[in-house]
Amino acid sequence: MKPQVYKDDRPVEYFTGFHERVRAGRPDWAYGLVRSLVTPYMLVVNRARVIDSDKIPVEGPVIIAPNHFSFMDHFFVAAFIRRDVNFMAKSQLFKRPMQFIFTHGGVFPVLRGRHDEEAFKTAHAVLGRGDVVVMYAEGGRSRSGELGEAKPGIGRLALETGATVVPTAISGSQHARDWRRLQFPKVTVQYGDPIRFDAVVEEPTREQSQAASQIVFERIEKLYYGLRREGRRHAVRQSRAARAARRAAERAGGRTVGRA
Repeated sequence: MKPQVYKDDRPVEYFTGFHERVRAGRPDWAYGLVRSLVTPYMLVVNRARVIDSDKIPVEGPVIIAPNHFSFMDHFFVAAFIRRDVNFMAKSQLFKRPMQFIFTHGGVFPVLRGRHDEEAFKTAHAVLGRGDVVVMYAEGGRSRSGELGEAKPGIGRLALETGATVVPTAISGSQHARDWRRLQFPKVTVQYGDPIRFDAVVEEPTREQSQAASQIVFERIEKLYYGLRREGRRHAVRQSRAARAARRAAERAGGRTVGRA
């Protein structure tokens, strides 16, 4: 396993163009091209399945907040939903040839090991135009195969913008590259119920941000450990039952209104 690199010594100015492109508009043709190429691979090799993608609001600013085990998590989160997303990714990934794909695919850098306000400014720009940002709740990739700890970044962004947060669990992606050993892991992504925090007029404190992040992370933990304990089939059955119950409640409500 390669050691983690937590500091990028390149100057801040090196990343200005990446931020400017994402702030200027939505992902372009490269986004759709990469998705069309990667999705069949994930379906076949990783047996990927997504549960409750309908919980992502169809419009308005949204922060998708998943746990993080693998570089492939970017693709697992975004490939099977209808809305295009913008990713916050560690700056070390912005190297040729991948930085071309990132630049055109809605990915923007965060400088780990430094206080990077530019990443938050870019996230604000994306959410300000009503789009979607993916930001990992743990702030980085867990290499232990277990969930890490919530970092305050998710909470800060949610409190500053008032955007809807969708807690998301990714199970199995820590084994996404085991195909090299002729093992083909099964990856499941489950989206949770959206959370909306009241926007803080003044800059939220670190304590407020951490508290909001912890609320989100507890939802992620519940989803993730539910998938690990009960398995994907159980989660799918629960999801279908919940949808059927909602539809029945809506029909019953409609009949009540009609009689009134």
